[in-house]
Amino acid sequence: MFFQLVYDKTLAQASYLIGCQAKGVAMVIDAKRDIDTYLAVAQQNHLKITHIAETHIHADFLSGSRELAAVTGASIYLSDEGGPDWQYQFPHIGLTHGSKIEVGNLTFEVLHTPGHTPESISFLLTDNPASTAPVMLFTGDFVFVGDIGRPDLLEKAAGLIGTQEQGARQMFKSIRQFTTLPAHIQLWPGHGAGSACGKALGAVPSSTVGYEKIRNWAFQFENDQEGFVHNLLEGQPEPPTYFAMMKKLNKEDRPLLIEVPKHAKLDNEAFLHAYHNGIKVIDTRSFTDFAKGFIPGSINIHGNNAFATWMGWIMNYQEQFILVTSDAQINELTRKLMRIGMDNILGYITDVNEPGIPLQQGNQATLEELTSYAASNELQILDVRNKSEFDTAHINGASHVFVGTLLQHLDKVAKDKQVITLCQNGTRAALAYSLLRKNGYENVKNFPGGMKEWTAAGLPVE
Repeated sequence: MFFQLVYDKTLAQASYLIGCQAKGVAMVIDAKRDIDTYLAVAQQNHLKITHIAETHIHADFLSGSRELAAVTGASIYLSDEGGPDWQYQFPHIGLTHGSKIEVGNLTFEVLHTPGHTPESISFLLTDNPASTAPVMLFTGDFVFVGDIGRPDLLEKAAGLIGTQEQGARQMFKSIRQFTTLPAHIQLWPGHGAGSACGKALGAVPSSTVGYEKIRNWAFQFENDQEGFVHNLLEGQPEPPTYFAMMKKLNKEDRPLLIEVPKHAKLDNEAFLHAYHNGIKVIDTRSFTDFAKGFIPGSINIHGNNAFATWMGWIMNYQEQFILVTSDAQINELTRKLMRIGMDNILGYITDVNEPGIPLQQGNQATLEELTSYAASNELQILDVRNKSEFDTAHINGASHVFVGTLLQHLDKVAKDKQVITLCQNGTRAALAYSLLRKNGYENVKNFPGGMKEWTAAGLPVE
């Protein structure tokens, strides 16, 4: 048997290529959209991708199953569980509880594991030449290392009222089914630490059924369904706004993008024409570089691992945008964006000075300024972390507006006071700073040290 984990650290998303080397065939589970990774792995190991499967209708990334099928000719295997509202609306081979997929000498048995979503399934793998007992379980967003999938996304992101409690109760039943599996089975989940699909995901990429039964918090409520439901729903992070679009695009038929697109570097004339016609500029540099000089109205979303997530929070899928980045980084950023289906990149520039637009400078607050301001009624400390972070510890008197929803809550930001934005370590505060500047706030500063510097200095929190 051949096995390869393909991990996208930008979305903390795991996909898998599992092959039968004797027959030269393979299956991919939960493919990302830039499919060249799987094609290269298969070619290097003399395998042909013949089967493509998904564990559920994904919310956090745009699945590459159809792109991969278009290139390889492989069949797509998808859940037909969950009822009429949870059916994929394009051709596929339907799976229900107990279905089996034969990939050469490998057998994948389907387990219906609802909770995260109604149609969620897991794949139980038996390597027949080695053993008649199953050896691996691919759980998608059902069971993670140290956590389980959140059932509230359909209600919070897609607006389906009442589904989160129903999903939590389904999850309680699903994990009871999980506990009947042999302890030795390896667990391979769909996400790792950093994903918004759970609240306490472990950083280790895999586990075993037995270890999770002992260490995973969700398995400590064997006879307490109400306690389980309460603990599962409490403290879940805010779901990014783009999740609702991913649910829609992953369920419905859509145009395919089978190659990573190449984007043009814009000359000054093309940039100025777009800029003066209202095309948004996304500056992907660090806040330190951004603060030295930025194009007025540009939004500072650092091109780090969280880049696509924050783009999904701030941008919609209809508007075009221009990136400020380097020639070396444009391909990486393009891949990050195509994984969430954000393909409207008009082009990019590498030097904010070249278009000849008078630049603005960013204002940074020091720890000394923040402490001296903290007791003043002339200052608003704007904490833009998520709610659970804020509730755990924040500066006395700070206001809370989560950066992902800041544009919907500008009425909570003072215009007659000095505003200082802060987060944990500066990146989200920089995004908030740029959004405020874009929307006419001049008396604003960013505190790049964030709560990390504040608490390291031994200053009080509540």
